[in-house]
Amino acid sequence: MRTAIKQQSFIKANHALRKFLFTVITLCFTSGPLLAQLVYQPYSFQFYQKFSDDLYSTKTRIHSSLKPFFVDDSLLKNTYDSLIICNKIKSPVYQKLFNEHLIDIKAAGYTFYADLLPDFQIGRDFSNDKTISLTSLGVQIGGTIGSKFFFYGSFYDNEARFPDYINAYANRAGYIPGQEKDGNPGQSIKDYYYSSFLLSYTPVKFINFSLGKDKTFIGDGYRSMLLSDFASNYPFLKLTATVGNVRYMTMYTYLNNPNAPLATDGTHRNKWGYFQYLDWNVSNRISLGFFQNVMEANEGTSGQKRGFNVSLASPFTFLVPENNIDNDPGKNLLGFTGKYKIFDKTIIYGQFALNEFHSKDFLAGNGSVTNKSGYQLGFRGADLFQIKRLNYLAEFNTARPFTYSSFDQTSNYSQADQPLAHPFGANFREWLAILNYSAGRFDLQGQLNYAYYGLNPNGLDYGQDIFESYLNAANQYGNYVGQGIHTNFYYAEGKVAYIINPKYNLRLELGGIYRDEKNSLSNNKTSMFTIGLRSSFRNIYNDF
Repeated sequence: MRTAIKQQSFIKANHALRKFLFTVITLCFTSGPLLAQLVYQPYSFQFYQKFSDDLYSTKTRIHSSLKPFFVDDSLLKNTYDSLIICNKIKSPVYQKLFNEHLIDIKAAGYTFYADLLPDFQIGRDFSNDKTISLTSLGVQIGGTIGSKFFFYGSFYDNEARFPDYINAYANRAGYIPGQEKDGNPGQSIKDYYYSSFLLSYTPVKFINFSLGKDKTFIGDGYRSMLLSDFASNYPFLKLTATVGNVRYMTMYTYLNNPNAPLATDGTHRNKWGYFQYLDWNVSNRISLGFFQNVMEANEGTSGQKRGFNVSLASPFTFLVPENNIDNDPGKNLLGFTGKYKIFDKTIIYGQFALNEFHSKDFLAGNGSVTNKSGYQLGFRGADLFQIKRLNYLAEFNTARPFTYSSFDQTSNYSQADQPLAHPFGANFREWLAILNYSAGRFDLQGQLNYAYYGLNPNGLDYGQDIFESYLNAANQYGNYVGQGIHTNFYYAEGKVAYIINPKYNLRLELGGIYRDEKNSLSNNKTSMFTIGLRSSFRNIYNDF
């Protein structure tokens, strides 16, 4: 009886989604020409805060939880244009240096821009008596062909001396966190590249096709328990459709497992990632979102090769049955997002993630290794104390042990040995607060984090490391958050930046970081001060 009810619900859900996508496709072929010129804005939490005034106003109904944005003729475009300071100064030299791209061509039928992106930083880690530095030079290009096709690309060549904890992370993963492959594994000086690109086609205002190598962020918080921008860029093909108050995204990705056991032919056992997300603005105040991911290794444990799965690639395959078979190569992650504007420019938001649902263990509350879930609850807003562009955020995140892990190292929720959701992996609780203030070209930000998590003793798996198989869990039952080597994490960061050119986020930046990770076995501290000339929209995380 229950099976029949589930099948009927599944059929109804698929029927509703088919109807929605049929409407989108119909609009694609029947609507008039695109009226707005889309501009791709790479995602950076610090930069995107400048849109909070519009995103969280009770007078708007903007889809805020799916990032990066395409800035069009909406309110976001007005805010984007307002970032250009002193636009009344007519000097071409002034405008080129402070308000425009280095190369900016606008012609009939196409546009093109290009910028050099210096990213130089030097500092001192006083706790470890170590010089910190970043020498990076990049370039970005972008433009349009007609009113429907957009392209973007960026490339950086980097050399860095990181604090010890980032260096250790890179040596383990083989990748610089959020960047590319470590060119000097095991060395104190790291050489690496960073690249991203996007080809975007918008046949009508309601639908967009994107092919690229980048990241996608889902949520309204600083962290995401569903899909964040912490890991390295990955190749993807994405369809985004907006009809009325509903926005739907389906994305196909190919993800790396550099430290997983090799395939039978000696190649890496990588995986396909299939993502779907539907965001529904119920009203000007309430938004609900529904998320699904399936990870499927390109080779099973028996050596069977698996290519791109057409059945999972169908955009109609939303809310597929949750997979809880231990040795199946495909693993599911289901999620929910919610946002409520309690006041004008003030929201509460949340997320819930569920991995491999086993109803018996989930409802029993017995601490089963298969009870894998996490959630987020936050509060954020703009214009605190009625001070324009004083933005604030307070957030709580937690994930049970073994959340995002799998039975092997191929179908876990990761990219290039970095978590696709929270950088702590699993088995943690975290509290954080961020305050940001923009005044003219000055940008100030302060951040505080506290977390605790349980690290793994030698030879035992207590669920924090998502790259370990949960088949080897230390306990099958009785698991709880913080088990293992109980570790406290303290983090504080302050930044003061002067924005020289907002078009490519060129800024003078002064920053300080205090990080303390301690448990009964060790106490690792970092007290760091940095100064630099920076130009990047990259979200480079230090708080992990």
